[in-house]
Amino acid sequence: MAASMGRIFHRSVTLFHRFTTFCCQVPHQCILRPLASNANPPVSEPAIPEWKQPTNETVDLQRARLLYQSRKRGMTENGLLLSTFADKYLNSFNKEELQLYDVLINKPNNDWDLFHWMVGHKPTPKEYDNTIMDRLKEHACNNDMESRITQPSLPEREGREY
Repeated sequence: MAASMGRIFHRSVTLFHRFTTFCCQVPHQCILRPLASNANPPVSEPAIPEWKQPTNETVDLQRARLLYQSRKRGMTENGLLLSTFADKYLNSFNKEELQLYDVLINKPNNDWDLFHWMVGHKPTPKEYDNTIMDRLKEHACNNDMESRITQPSLPEREGREY
């Protein structure tokens, strides 16, 4: 058994050597080196640009944009919560409620903050504590025990091909 373990080890070392030789022509260049004396290390991550609310947007266009943004969050938890919320409420929102929802889902820099506010893990900052956030929190509680494992289907629109 020791002989077979030795062969396996030798084979994996050989494969590793071939891989590193293939990845970089000189294997020792794969080793991390300190920065050159004239190079400055990165101070921090680049700043996230501040969100600017679109101007001259019709209510229908704003609804369509908010529906898309509710579905495409980059984070499954928020995608499911916000897409089902938008499917249920977005068409009934008036212009002021659309503005509140727009700010709520677009202004915070971190989607995890939005998630924690919706589910009640963190207190909601005053800037975002409004009637729409209250509805989102109620929606996140899911008192009706609705199945929310997939996003709702998009509505059919006349004159638009998908």
